[in-house]
Amino acid sequence: AARGAAMYAGLQELGVANGEDLKETLTNCTEPLKAIEQFQTENGVLLPSLQSALPFLDLHGTPRLEFHQSVFDELREKLLERVSAIALEGKVEERYKKLEDLLEKSFSLVKMPSIQPVVMCVMKHLPKVPEKKLKLVMADKDLYKACAVEVKRQIWQDNQALFGDEVSPLLKQYILEKENILFSNDISVLHNFFTPSPKTRRQGEVVQKLTQMIGKNVKLYDMVLQFLRTLFLRTRNVHYCTLRAELLMSLHDLDISEICTVDPCHKFTWCLDACIREKFVDNKRARELQGFLDGVKKGQEQVLGDLSMILCDPFAINTLALSTIRHLQDLVGQDTLPRESPDLLLLLRMLSLGQGAWDMIDSQVFKEPKMEAELITKFLPMLMSFVVDDHMFTVDQKLPSEEKGPIPYPSAIPEAFTKFLQENRIACEIGLYYFLHITKLRNKNAFLRLLPALVETFSDLAFSDIFLHLLTGNLTLLGDEFALEEFCTSLFDGFFLTVCSRKENVHRHVLRLLLHLHHKVAPTKLESLQKALEPTKQSGEAVKELYNQLTEKLELRKPSPAEVTETPSMELPLPTVPTPASR
Repeated sequence: AARGAAMYAGLQELGVANGEDLKETLTNCTEPLKAIEQFQTENGVLLPSLQSALPFLDLHGTPRLEFHQSVFDELREKLLERVSAIALEGKVEERYKKLEDLLEKSFSLVKMPSIQPVVMCVMKHLPKVPEKKLKLVMADKDLYKACAVEVKRQIWQDNQALFGDEVSPLLKQYILEKENILFSNDISVLHNFFTPSPKTRRQGEVVQKLTQMIGKNVKLYDMVLQFLRTLFLRTRNVHYCTLRAELLMSLHDLDISEICTVDPCHKFTWCLDACIREKFVDNKRARELQGFLDGVKKGQEQVLGDLSMILCDPFAINTLALSTIRHLQDLVGQDTLPRESPDLLLLLRMLSLGQGAWDMIDSQVFKEPKMEAELITKFLPMLMSFVVDDHMFTVDQKLPSEEKGPIPYPSAIPEAFTKFLQENRIACEIGLYYFLHITKLRNKNAFLRLLPALVETFSDLAFSDIFLHLLTGNLTLLGDEFALEEFCTSLFDGFFLTVCSRKENVHRHVLRLLLHLHHKVAPTKLESLQKALEPTKQSGEAVKELYNQLTEKLELRKPSPAEVTETPSMELPLPTVPTPASR
């Protein structure tokens, strides 16, 4: 009955007879057949030529319902086409006046499933649906669900809480997707978190959905940015900064000038986006970026909060840090000090702004963080001296050895280096990227020399997911070293295991690494690692799952009891063939 009522919802208001009227007529009449005929005549398609044609359909056994349904469907299609055409023709005021009149006439039928698409189509083409109608749509769950995104935008822009409910699951999904990539079981130096280009990332489901929800609506765009700022402040999760930049660039791709021209970060983000694509800040773009930073006028300092969030995006930090390491190597070759390189100083300025994003947005004090002179005069020259140590060691190895024997690789690290990594955020970030750089070069000596400095770093950055994701990828290049006790002790006992019990994410990354490289690790070491990494009651599901996977792989590697039994002394022992290492 309820479904029947919905089918005819609103017809009575328009003076059109419905099923209820027919029921009433039949209940109160003496001749039902005559009453039905009269009802059909009054409410059928009023075309004189049709009256004589209908009996033909009866002869072919076509029910009247089927005929009326097909006429109805045809008319509805024509009406939908006409509505879309009206929305594009004539003067703006006139066309919208026509649509408003049509909406006024048809809105009472909005709950009637067969007519609903027409009403929704009319609303979709109206840039401003009357407030009263929007409220009725919003109050009815089914109507709200059925209406086009163009209508929903009009509802959302005055209902931040409702819009928040729509956006929130998307933001959760986005963060989850990022974390899944960082903890992925595929460990590779060639394909990591930073491999996809900005353009590819913007094609992701969440960015595309948000872009569509916003359309050209500046108010909704501002709301999303406000959500992202709030969540970034609440969680310190830097992936919200990535989404901030991706969303702006997604609107840029679609040429939505209504939004891009009012976002003061647009040109800066566009230029930085090109650098991220190349994974390097070249001199021309560096000057352009500097121009934007220097161009922040008095009274407009608030834009620094937005710029800092754009620069706090891990993809931006990654690009700036990689460029910094490249500059430092170039400076070694040019015999130039860091303080004499304007390009390097600009990279540090942007790193500093990005790393200070949370503090700036939290304190609402919009000024660039002050750069510590010692970072430039002491820390960076120290990193350059490490590069020089490597060059000297390499050259020394090639020289004919004299009586005194080869010079050993320097093993000590300056105390100041460790102190910088603990106390200065920018120094720590650059130091960690230098460490990734030497790992990628398979420079085992430098790796073992600097590793102890990573146990205590600023805000535990060396145990952050992004760094560990990159480190585990680069460590695959040093795979053969895992057979050596000294190397494993330094890496596992000296670094990873120092925090495994209190940092679940580190526990996960170590297990990921071992799942990938277990066949390279010396058996005795592997056994002790298996014991040390056993999950506790407090461990999360992810750790338990990884540990079980590792255990299974190690079980497969063990020789079966049949292979181990002693061979009779008369026969020659067959050499046991090790099973191929299962990755």
